Amino acid sequence: MSHYHDPNDLKLLKEMAKLAPEEFRAWANLDRIVAREDGHIPRKFRELIALAVAHTTQCPYCIEAHAKNARQVGATREEVAEACLIAAALRAGAAATHGTLALKFYDQGE
Repeated sequence: MSHYHDPNDLKLLKEMAKLAPEEFRAWANLDRIVAREDGHIPRKFRELIALAVAHTTQCPYCIEAHAKNARQVGATREEVAEACLIAAALRAGAAATHGTLALKFYDQGE
């Protein structure tokens, strides 16, 4: 394996769709939520939220797709940067608060 995130791996999605068609359709339909134009949240904000979430889940393909989509629906470079840094702050916050678990387990001994 030359690289963990090889764009050619996306070709395997077709195989996954054949192997588990119902599950694949359900998964694919989830992403369509972001592209809704009739929701209460405007599409630009939906893409920025999706981009931030993609950074917390660390999916390079989602990051690429939602960064490009955000640009297409009018998000600025500054908004993209802020969304990424907000995601980073929340991810760091979770690591810090989960540190309390480490202290709790440490105090339990064993």
